[in-house]
Amino acid sequence: MRNPLDSAALTAALENVHRAGIPGLFAEVRAGDEIWRGAAGVADVVTGRPVTADLRHRVGSVTKTFTSAAVLQQVEQGQLGLDTPIGHYLSRLVPGDRGATITVRMLINHTSGLAEYLPYAYPTLKAFPDMANTWPQSLDDHRFTRFNAEELIELGVAAPATGAPGGTPGVYSNTNYLLLGALLEQVTGIAAEKYITRNVIERAGLRDTSFPDGAHVDGPHSRLYESWFGMIDPPRDFSVYDMSFVGPAAALISTVTDLNRFFGLLLAGEIVGKESLAQMQRTVPVISQEGKTIEYGLGLHPLEAADGSVFWGHGGTVWGGGALAMTRADGERQLAVAVNLQRWNRFGPSGKPLPHPIDDALAAFHRVAMCG
Repeated sequence: MRNPLDSAALTAALENVHRAGIPGLFAEVRAGDEIWRGAAGVADVVTGRPVTADLRHRVGSVTKTFTSAAVLQQVEQGQLGLDTPIGHYLSRLVPGDRGATITVRMLINHTSGLAEYLPYAYPTLKAFPDMANTWPQSLDDHRFTRFNAEELIELGVAAPATGAPGGTPGVYSNTNYLLLGALLEQVTGIAAEKYITRNVIERAGLRDTSFPDGAHVDGPHSRLYESWFGMIDPPRDFSVYDMSFVGPAAALISTVTDLNRFFGLLLAGEIVGKESLAQMQRTVPVISQEGKTIEYGLGLHPLEAADGSVFWGHGGTVWGGGALAMTRADGERQLAVAVNLQRWNRFGPSGKPLPHPIDDALAAFHRVAMCG
């Protein structure tokens, strides 16, 4: 199934997202050998500097696919077992019955029952923005805070479980992926970020993808504007931020071109083998951070396009930024898009986020990109 790229329609749809309220966004869409790149809006609301399609960008939880692929490489080499309890490798971090019951697979697909550590980082460590009462100063106070992953893992492990190990629906939790980072370090002898860089990023030939070294994004990039559901008005720039609080779960920096290249190679069986890819595409129901039930595999989730075709990929958010990268199952159509505003929906009287024109505009762009 091949629909040629309609450059005019893609450009118009991207501009509509900017007009709906995103300061700036940029994307790359591929259909076979055709490639379209586009950008709309500004990278800096003060200077008016325009966004361009080659900017580097914090891609948030898209990082999880890279980490999952690295773990599966170790499975292929016989160094790890997908269904081996995590306590076999990291008994100090996940002790007792849970360490003997939670498997590596359960960490990757979020069915471990381990809670998210982020809500506990402020009251326990006093070292993270207060998630319940976020205000601009709270975010500013922790721009340069360096976190120890083991401390964060301990918070997630000590928190009340979200469910029984292996039970569904699972609950999305960054604790799982910090543990996978610790697991990679345990079995490879080097930091997870270094292993992922050598064996996933460099293996895929990604020239503009890296883990950050400090709080800044190296190279050309956009400022990132955080609204926090309208509580920060006007949205403020949080592009300078130490991402050690998420590490191998969500700290990666990349470009839309690199993301499309990575997911294209992954779905072609060139990052992990075909059997591992099949494992990645075995899904279970998981409750996302937005409270929606989604199908989730091993660092991948499917998305059915309007024409019925199935795409695989991942999305991610950081303070002020977001990204989505999806590749059709046959590899013949791809979308990667990045935005420089986050949490634009204000809360309504019920406490739930209200619809915003950005939501419909983004969905329309996704439809044009994925279906033609």
